[in-house]
Amino acid sequence: MPPTSKWLNLESLTNQLLPNREIHLIKYFTANVKFRADDPTQQQRQQIYFRALRTIGHLEICLGRFNSWDRWLPRSNCLKNGHVETSQVVKTEEKGSDVNLATHLLVDGVVGKYDEAWVVSNDSDLLSPVLLGRSELGLNIGTINPQKYKKRVRKLHDPSKGFVQLTVNHVLANQFPDSVKDRKGSFAKPAIW
Repeated sequence: MPPTSKWLNLESLTNQLLPNREIHLIKYFTANVKFRADDPTQQQRQQIYFRALRTIGHLEICLGRFNSWDRWLPRSNCLKNGHVETSQVVKTEEKGSDVNLATHLLVDGVVGKYDEAWVVSNDSDLLSPVLLGRSELGLNIGTINPQKYKKRVRKLHDPSKGFVQLTVNHVLANQFPDSVKDRKGSFAKPAIW
């Protein structure tokens, strides 16, 4: 996705992808990014985006966490004196978002918080909760694939259960305006991403 696509209005996107449906709640699963010396304003940009998302009255941000650590990894195609050269890199990994999504999906379904749920993901880690929710719990769970159609996890995206292919055009057509207003006042889309 182009950098200009990161100001995504999840409400208008959902309304476009799922027309003729009454959307009661949107849950956005993510994590607060950690400070990186090579991108010192990344956290600030994310918080501005969260502020824009919070203007959607029926949206809940569900946070996991980011882990970050230094790690020595082999360099690609670098053999020196018969040994693989390594470089120290900063490894970051989002943790908990998939588990949070799966938990909310199943628990919310069991307690009757939705008639129909839609999961935006192509992550095979979500295959079991989606399939079990459908087959064992009788939940209506559709999926939206945010990646290229050819690379979709086919068992996750079953057209007979509800499937939508997200495109770049959908994303570009559903951006917040450059200036957004909330209870605290107006704020602007970050100039860079």
